[in-house]
Amino acid sequence: MDTTTASAYGGGQPLLRQKGPETQAFGTLKQLPIGLGHDTRLYACQRLNRVLADTQILYSLYKKHHWLMRGATFHSLHLMLDQHAAAQLAIVDSLAERVQSLGGVAVGDPRHVAELTAVPRPPNGVEPVPVMLSRLLDAHERILVDARDAAARIAAEGDEGSTDLLVSEVIRTGEAQVWFLAEHLVDTPLVQA
Repeated sequence: MDTTTASAYGGGQPLLRQKGPETQAFGTLKQLPIGLGHDTRLYACQRLNRVLADTQILYSLYKKHHWLMRGATFHSLHLMLDQHAAAQLAIVDSLAERVQSLGGVAVGDPRHVAELTAVPRPPNGVEPVPVMLSRLLDAHERILVDARDAAARIAAEGDEGSTDLLVSEVIRTGEAQVWFLAEHLVDTPLVQA
């Protein structure tokens, strides 16, 4: 291969430190032939991005609390919180891909997520285990309330795909995870009835 051919194919050298213009601004849509109008898709993207931001924070809370578990139930909670985190990460991906499939831009930068989320920021340090579990329950409830409202309003706009995602993944998974978390806050004696 001569040098002209090698340079035409890049010569194996990565093209580093590239810069370029933003090709689609957050909050805008590109046209896709999916049978939904612009306003319906725009509204769905806005609502899905709010749920997406909150779900990314919930995922991060699960991982933080997974690392910080303490006490007699450490092992079971450590494993459960990691399983819940994995399920929330899958939901993050589904929500982001749905926004993209509607022609929108999914919120992905953690700094942008922090601007959009309704989930309160926890302290940087360690809290008591029941407080960490309560914090997760609060985040779930905020997401479930918003997801139910979004699902109903998006369904009224005729976007069954986004409605199905919110109901079948966000709401159903969230409700099951709330059940498991809440049961760990029941005060029961361990060795005597």
